Amino acid sequence: MLIGIIPNIEKPNIFEIVNYFLQLLEENNINYMFSSNLIKHKDKLRYKGSANFKSIKDLGELSDVIVSFGGDGTMLHIAYELRGSKAPILGLNLGKLGFLAEYEMKEIPELVKELKENKFVIEERIALKGFNSLKKEEEFYAINDLVIDKGRWQKMIELTVKVDNDYVATFVADGIIVATPTGSTGYSLSTGGPIVNPKADVITICPISPHTLTMRPLVISSDQKIEIEVHSAYENVQVNCDGQRVYYYQSPATIEIFKSDIPVRLVHSNRISYFEILRNKLMWGLDVRKNNSTKKN
Repeated sequence: MLIGIIPNIEKPNIFEIVNYFLQLLEENNINYMFSSNLIKHKDKLRYKGSANFKSIKDLGELSDVIVSFGGDGTMLHIAYELRGSKAPILGLNLGKLGFLAEYEMKEIPELVKELKENKFVIEERIALKGFNSLKKEEEFYAINDLVIDKGRWQKMIELTVKVDNDYVATFVADGIIVATPTGSTGYSLSTGGPIVNPKADVITICPISPHTLTMRPLVISSDQKIEIEVHSAYENVQVNCDGQRVYYYQSPATIEIFKSDIPVRLVHSNRISYFEILRNKLMWGLDVRKNNSTKKN
């Protein structure tokens, strides 16, 4: 077993946490390599033997598992950089929610044990790709969602949606979210979109603050093509991938979106189910009446 280690060095106490992880790996005779962004910080790492520092791409090809130290945002960034690589990604949550990075600090010993005994599940999740129809060489890639919105413009924009060339609707709104099942618990959820199990092979389309009572989220097959024509009175249309990569196009613009042929490979623990994560981290299904009655008593 060879572990690739990619930490978010902006996180508090990150080297203390990484060193603790390294200690457990060495005690269990598990080999590891570091991402090259740690070279200038190698004096803060307490490791034995010769150090191997590799680019993220090389780590993806050489490692059996990549361990991301950070939050969901760190995982999304690493997954984007590793797209197409063979190594699955495991997230150790040092952020707030940790829905993708599902392992917590207190679980590090159990995590190392699972790695040693190969007791984990590798899930393949769909991703999205897309492009501006007038600029096809600039391709989008999104693990969570692809968002078209008004950007800095204060007024709503007009959106016309087609699926497989069939007209769906034209409406005005602040924007629209096209999300994978993985992204259904992110921005899409906050706009009233459905929670979608990651095993479902579907894509959700969620308007952002539409100026009509009749526009509701739509779930379609991931094999279908989505075409969104955007008109804005402002000079630019904004396209945002996973909240991390932003593109600007002159209005009007037509954005085409498909399921990517490059899936995302994530490591999932055998000890916890998807629905347990929903309950624990999103409080899904929590009966607030029971909590209130307990407090009163």
